[in-house]
Amino acid sequence: MSVLPLVFTSGWASGINAYAVVLLLGVFGRTGLTDEVPASLQRTDVLIVAAVLFLCEAVADKIPYVDSIWDTVHTVIRPLAGAVIGALLAGQSGSLSDITAGAIGGSTALASHFVKAGTRMAINTSPEPFTNVGMSIAEDLGVAGLVTFAMFNPQAAAVIAAVLLAAGLAILVFLWSRIRRFLRRHAQRREEKRLAAEAREVTGAPPL
Repeated sequence: MSVLPLVFTSGWASGINAYAVVLLLGVFGRTGLTDEVPASLQRTDVLIVAAVLFLCEAVADKIPYVDSIWDTVHTVIRPLAGAVIGALLAGQSGSLSDITAGAIGGSTALASHFVKAGTRMAINTSPEPFTNVGMSIAEDLGVAGLVTFAMFNPQAAAVIAAVLLAAGLAILVFLWSRIRRFLRRHAQRREEKRLAAEAREVTGAPPL
């Protein structure tokens, strides 16, 4: 069960930025920092794709409302990445079954993804963009720092990840009113666009 703390930590981190986790683990494996990383994550093509997608996320994650769209798209991708990474780590160490590791990594990633997405919805109720930038930078630094720490002290890193996940879920409950406000505003915008499109069809006006 020695790989379990690393699976849990990587799952938490994948729910926030899966591409950063793949990139970090691959680099750590390629440089010989750890033997826990499977060869499939160290491949050059995997590292290049992860780096490109990480840069895309670094930009999208700092733009109000674009970050929430990006999070919606990644509702499946992040938990799936957490599950795959967990299964690969388990297969590399042989100390935990692939199915169990995949379930732990995927469910942890799903929980942390909901915390991230919900927090961003609450932040997007504010008109200023600086909070998005600050939160994005803090998330990236947190993922990088905790995954790196997990290479040297996986048990302590897993405890920190568990505390952060629990705190994030508590904050999510506290911010629920703001999240509902964001969802109502988003639904209202879609309804306004639909009514405008119908009005243009009736009047024969060209689309905007």
